[in-house]
Amino acid sequence: MNPFDTPARRVVIFGESQLASLAHFYLKHDSQHEVVAFTVDAAYRKSDTYEELPLVDFETVTEQYAPDEYAMFLPVSFKQMSHLRRDKLEAARAKGYDIISYVSSKATTWPDLDVGENCFVFEDNTIQPYVKIGENCVLWSGNHIGHHTAIGNHVFITSQVVISGACTIHDHAFFGVNATIRDETVIGEATLVGMGALITKDTEPYSIHLGAKGKIAPGKSINLDSLSHKSGG
Repeated sequence: MNPFDTPARRVVIFGESQLASLAHFYLKHDSQHEVVAFTVDAAYRKSDTYEELPLVDFETVTEQYAPDEYAMFLPVSFKQMSHLRRDKLEAARAKGYDIISYVSSKATTWPDLDVGENCFVFEDNTIQPYVKIGENCVLWSGNHIGHHTAIGNHVFITSQVVISGACTIHDHAFFGVNATIRDETVIGEATLVGMGALITKDTEPYSIHLGAKGKIAPGKSINLDSLSHKSGG
């Protein structure tokens, strides 16, 4: 899917967070879509409005914003290696919503751009030809995605990350600021690449790589409670 070719939709954003606020800003100022409301799980809803728009319970959102009339965008954080974002995407689909993606007009892209649903691509990303990006991915500002690279689903790439040509990035991977990935490298499922890490060979699923030499840390990425927001965004 090329998000630049999708028709204008009225959109409900999931969340009451900085990411949701940013999504509202970008869609308002740099897309054909109209944000009409926000939704969040009832247990976390703090008020009836957010960003001067209605804020409604996710459990009953279809009663006010029918899926045949409205689309949804879910800019959820990378907690639990983006499993939480995946679960919310699946829940929105189960309610019948179409899901949009956003790619900044200030990103460098080419006509063959292939991006899945619920992706959030910020400004100043350089995405070279023959790149494929799966669904539910976040690419914060300023990354380089090399030619013929395939990015899986639920991947979070922070800022100033260099992914060289012909890499394969499996689902749920996370990349901290200034990480560098050598060309033709395979990044295993839910690999956590820390800030400034250099990856020169394939990684094992759920592995953790820290420091300039990409030192492998003990434990599995999925067992981390959360990642510091200082690592990106």
